[in-house]
Amino acid sequence: MNGSVGRLGRLPLILLALVALVFTACSTDSGGSTATAGTPTQAPATPGESPEMTDDMASQAPIEGGLLATVLDAGVIRMSTDPEYPPQSSVKADGTYEGFDIDVGTEIANRLGVDIEFETPSWEALTAGNWLGRWDFSVGSMTITTDRERVIAFTEPYYYTPAQMSVEASSSIASVEELAGQRVCVGAATTYLQWLEGTLDFGTKTPDAAPDGITVVSRPTDRNCAEAWQAGRQDFEGWLSSSTTVQGAIDEGLPVKAIGDPVFAEPLAVAFDKAGPDPSDMVTRVNEILADMHADGTLSAMSEKWFGEDLTTATGE
Repeated sequence: MNGSVGRLGRLPLILLALVALVFTACSTDSGGSTATAGTPTQAPATPGESPEMTDDMASQAPIEGGLLATVLDAGVIRMSTDPEYPPQSSVKADGTYEGFDIDVGTEIANRLGVDIEFETPSWEALTAGNWLGRWDFSVGSMTITTDRERVIAFTEPYYYTPAQMSVEASSSIASVEELAGQRVCVGAATTYLQWLEGTLDFGTKTPDAAPDGITVVSRPTDRNCAEAWQAGRQDFEGWLSSSTTVQGAIDEGLPVKAIGDPVFAEPLAVAFDKAGPDPSDMVTRVNEILADMHADGTLSAMSEKWFGEDLTTATGE
């Protein structure tokens, strides 16, 4: 009995020593530094499970109810495009789309990890904003302008195009100045129309003024102007569009010839509707994707494929 009492008497001392050791181990990390209350820590991940989310990781999560979260949850992003705007975008005989903008939009979707679908709204509806959720973004060669920025959220430019004046192939007009007092065709709601009307504003600079006395003739899309000449119509003397679209028409044998130097150069960006789900983190994510596509040569290769030159930097603007 006396021996039993001695062992019981020593037991509390042993327990106290064990508690002290545990407390010391819990208050020091493996590197010997003392943990501070309130410091975010990440629990080690169990094999096959995701690690516990830290404050840092939470700050990078998509905005709840925002456009990025909506698209990722749906697993698909809907892109607006113009089916009659080669080489940027057009419909093939089998009903599928092709072109520079189609390739860029599809690559953005791939890098977001979602599928892509296409919608074909009018350019006026697109640039007016308030898309009512009918499509999620535009990779449609949209120029960043002060007016559009009121309703549209833009990424950084993904390429730059010169605005090129042209005339019907048999015309004797050889310079932009000779179009003063003449009729010039443009796509509706385009920067080309704004330039002719004297309202084009890129924010950081305003292009030189158009020749005086030009009468604007608008068509639903730029390409329709060249198609009118192809059909034998002479409703206008000039056509203003991107150099890429003008050259595409020439390459296809349409009766078009470019005249003079480009009248201005424009920055073209991916666009999102400010009236829809918050697009701010989607703009950030797509900017990161575009930066990666610049860095790894993807954008340059796409430009070379469709335009025969690299138009993805502002060099020479």
